[in-house]
Amino acid sequence: MNKVRLPRTIARQPTRRDVNTLFRIYGDPRTNEFNPAGPMRSLVDAETTMARWIDHWVKNGFGMWAIAWVDRPSEVVGFGGLSFKPFGDEMKVNLGYRLGVEAWGRGLATELATAAIKFGFQTLHVQEIFALVRANHLASRKVLEKAGLTQFGTLDDVPGDAPSIVYRICAGQCDRN
Repeated sequence: MNKVRLPRTIARQPTRRDVNTLFRIYGDPRTNEFNPAGPMRSLVDAETTMARWIDHWVKNGFGMWAIAWVDRPSEVVGFGGLSFKPFGDEMKVNLGYRLGVEAWGRGLATELATAAIKFGFQTLHVQEIFALVRANHLASRKVLEKAGLTQFGTLDDVPGDAPSIVYRICAGQCDRN
């Protein structure tokens, strides 16, 4: 399924036509305040990221979505969804999202996270979904917790920085490991 209807937005498979919006959002210093890598530096970086996302869709049948308003479907306000991501030596299903500043404070990240989790459990039939967040990114942590994820541990994923907090949600009862 490459399109999901959320309460106020549509989550759809991204295309190369979305690359300028990807660069606008991911290149904005405000959307990268908690990203140790900082803002995306160039349109070429956005093209590389989009190619990786499209390849993930081709290989796995799911991936990051482009998020657009229901009443303005050509106006992409962010990206998010599920994708495979390395957590140390293991590949896990990861929930990620980034919205443009014009979409902040409206509850869209929580709607997106909730829809992605439902999609993961009901459509993909995964048993666990994980998310990584920087400890000081309180707004994103709140989104994850509203969507039902709980703290699971930490991951030393950025050399020289404090570890990220790992969140997890399970389709059923979570194992402790």
